[in-house]
Amino acid sequence: MFMHRLFRNFTASIIVLFVLGALFLLENHPNISTIFGGVALFLIGMEYMENGFKAFSGSLLEKILERFTNNTPKAIFTGFIVTAIIQSSSLVSIIVISFLSAELMGLTSAVGVIFGSNIGTTATAWLVSAFGLKIKISAYAMPMIVLGIFIPLFLKSGSWKGIASILIGLGIIFLGIGYMKEGFETLKEGLDLAQYAIAGYTGIFVYVLIGAAATVIIQSSSATMAIIITALATGQIEYANALALAIGANIGTTVTAALGSLKSNENGKRLAVAHFIFNLTTAVIAILFIYQLAELVDRLAVMLGIGVENYAMKLSLFHTIFNVIGVLAVSPFIHPLVSFLNTLFIPKGATKGKPKYLDDAALALPSTALSAIVMETKHLYENAVDIIAHGLNLKKKNLLSSMDLDEVIEDVYTHGSFDIDEFYNHWIKGIYGEIIDFSTKAQANMPTDYIEELYKLKLASRDIVEAIKDTKHLQKNLLIYTNSSNPYIREQYNDIRKGLAELLRTINTIATTEEEDVIMLLLSKAKVHAKRYDIVTNGTLDKLIRKGLITKKMATSLMNDSDYAYNISQKLIAMAEILFIDIRSDLKKLNEEMSVSDEEVEELMKG
Repeated sequence: MFMHRLFRNFTASIIVLFVLGALFLLENHPNISTIFGGVALFLIGMEYMENGFKAFSGSLLEKILERFTNNTPKAIFTGFIVTAIIQSSSLVSIIVISFLSAELMGLTSAVGVIFGSNIGTTATAWLVSAFGLKIKISAYAMPMIVLGIFIPLFLKSGSWKGIASILIGLGIIFLGIGYMKEGFETLKEGLDLAQYAIAGYTGIFVYVLIGAAATVIIQSSSATMAIIITALATGQIEYANALALAIGANIGTTVTAALGSLKSNENGKRLAVAHFIFNLTTAVIAILFIYQLAELVDRLAVMLGIGVENYAMKLSLFHTIFNVIGVLAVSPFIHPLVSFLNTLFIPKGATKGKPKYLDDAALALPSTALSAIVMETKHLYENAVDIIAHGLNLKKKNLLSSMDLDEVIEDVYTHGSFDIDEFYNHWIKGIYGEIIDFSTKAQANMPTDYIEELYKLKLASRDIVEAIKDTKHLQKNLLIYTNSSNPYIREQYNDIRKGLAELLRTINTIATTEEEDVIMLLLSKAKVHAKRYDIVTNGTLDKLIRKGLITKKMATSLMNDSDYAYNISQKLIAMAEILFIDIRSDLKKLNEEMSVSDEEVEELMKG
């Protein structure tokens, strides 16, 4: 399963309606109703297990996926091992997409995880064939469910609730398998589906299509594989046709992936395309060499001690082998594939004034939601620098270069007035509103520590907006007096421009360095330099008026505009302190306080 969370409730509703309709229409065919009921139980069990693992693991899944995906082999192995353990490729894909949205993971690593996840999903087939068809349901399933129900009554922590949910899910899955098996066995007494077996490549193509269609309808390749294995174990389908059905189940997941990506961001859609390419390539290889692969399975089965007539486990082995072959065939081309994917779904038109990181996928986890807001606030500041610089008649490229500041303020635009309101409405207002809206959604599922960071980011965003508004007030007189014939007033306004240019350059340095000593020194200097705008206290204004160097009107304007410049400085410094110092430090502390240490994660992965 590779479903986006946005579709989960919709899918669940479809499944419920489908099962209820089937039970109503087939009340005279209890065996078929039993099969449908078993499928429904299996899906419910998978949902319980997914939610349980998410609650039980806490930050473990996030930390593993973030730490062990920095190269393709690691990403593939991590995707495999995590999916095999938690039995939920959908949960893995949700975390991967949220990491992509918050830029905590690159597209190459994400594609690698999804490739590995495809191998991990084959663990479900092994679970069904090795245990689900052999255990005594009443002896194992019901105690698991009962224990899972009672645990939360006595143990209230999130981890124990997660374990309880896993137990309930596993018990329900076994019940579902039992009902499916019972339904197929009863069905065979009146209708033997094996008589409809089709030989040769015609049969392969027909059953591939059936497997794909079943997966699209059920929206779960794991459930489809459970049906195939139980039908095979009860003799309702032939082994060769079961192999083709397994290939079809893999193809069907590409439709699920496409549906799941419809409301995702560009990277989510690219990931769905990668999933489609992988599954299609794997299916083509499996179809072309299905007989050779069947022979390979027979040989490996003997080596692994799997009985000659144990077709259910041989099907599981086949399912694993062709997914591994798919990974081996496609992974060498992962970098060209990512290069191709990056050419897809490129937004049309202007995007500067649109959010870049606030995708709903990032809301899946508190850490990715917070990271997305941090990135978007930085995006807001980048846009603000363009507006503030232009409003001060400064060229941004000069501002962020090593050019002497006296030269920076001399190199001005020659065109007319820059309309700050227009650019505020196009580049700032929408993003700021989206940050506030996204923050409101995010804090609903955030712990207290994260909410505190969220509040700081809201303050930083507000300071950015207020700095732009103060720049607008400053701009009018600045344009007049920097072109004045009075050299004294011109000097004062150019000094304001120079001071703000120096501040913007300092903040850029703070944003791009990791050295804490340098950051603190630069911030301290910025705070000291901001006092230059208090021209009343430092005597600058009194001196200009007393010597008659400027008019009273000029003095009034200069006093007001110096105050605006001071406010701009204070707000930008406060923003920088939050965005580039406090948040960076606080996030580091939050990571250190995560329940699972790096050493524990490494030991788990080694194990």
